[in-house]
Amino acid sequence: MPLTQHPEELSAWLRLSLEPGVGPVTARELMAEFGTPECLYARSESELAARIPAKIARQLSSPPPEAAQALIARTLQWAAEPANRILTLADLDYPPSLLETHDPPVLLYLIGDATLLARPAIAIVGARNATPDGVGHARAFARHLARNGWMVTSGLALGIDAAAHEGALEAGPQAGGTLAVIGTGADVVYPARNRALAHRIAAAGAIVSELPLGSPAIAHQFPRRNRLVAGLSRGVLVVEAAMHSGSLITARFATDMGREVFAIPGSIHSPLSRGCHALIRQGAKLVETANDIMEELGGPLTGAGTPDPAEPATPPGNPTDPVIRALGYGPVQYDALLERAGLSAQALQARLLELELGGQVIRLPGGRYQVGAA
Repeated sequence: MPLTQHPEELSAWLRLSLEPGVGPVTARELMAEFGTPECLYARSESELAARIPAKIARQLSSPPPEAAQALIARTLQWAAEPANRILTLADLDYPPSLLETHDPPVLLYLIGDATLLARPAIAIVGARNATPDGVGHARAFARHLARNGWMVTSGLALGIDAAAHEGALEAGPQAGGTLAVIGTGADVVYPARNRALAHRIAAAGAIVSELPLGSPAIAHQFPRRNRLVAGLSRGVLVVEAAMHSGSLITARFATDMGREVFAIPGSIHSPLSRGCHALIRQGAKLVETANDIMEELGGPLTGAGTPDPAEPATPPGNPTDPVIRALGYGPVQYDALLERAGLSAQALQARLLELELGGQVIRLPGGRYQVGAA
């Protein structure tokens, strides 16, 4: 896709986004005072110093460092490649939902279909070390929501995020699509295990970052990613989350932005349910089906809708197996499993070993067991 702005104009936007000590809020204040980045950088130091602190005025009126100049040149080359694009605050395709937030990024790096950014979106987030049930829920909810016209937004992490993207892709090319908001540069795939998924999203959906090209995966940058996930969405669904997890940060951003927060409840014994239960206690809407979300946000956006994913009548695996029946849908402690299965400890241990080797049962931390995906 060709550049939508003149290189000199885009260079000024890029430089402003890279200025040390100038965040999104300060950048917007500067543009409100002096005009576009091109106009800003055309001012003399004395003109700038008359209205802003002398240190910032000196920085803005001086030539950019060599490293910044090299990065700007490389970014312009990147933006000239097919499917790559840089959206500034002045771009008509800049997502309107972000403009409603307090601190929209000066610019966004985009790979894929820019028109997706204007679609009504729902974020689906959750644990990286998700249970098989959690992965299945995220995939089914995303597939159903996408089939009904909603774009599914998530963060391309392992576990729930990846399952949400995959479910939305499974809905097909005529569905709502999926958007991956990443916490690295747009030219960096993290985690590397999701490289193939990232390529599929870039081809059929879109990938967005506010970070400069080449930015590696650094922990303090992921809350910025979570802020964008919330800002680009009308609501956030948390599928599984431990206490103090990144998913709860996303939910908090959503609340602060006036977005809806939804949570799927789980077993009271599972650490990955505690975050969801805490959100529900704080006012998040408890959901059991995707229709619960659409009823809150306005129903299907396309067609009459498709059958809603409901929990299956029987747990996955072989429902006739006493151990599988005893496990049900959630993680189960060994002592509770022993009581439910009606087997001797020796027989239960032997059967659990067989099921684990066959992938039908997964052993979780804390002496718990969960039905596997096999």
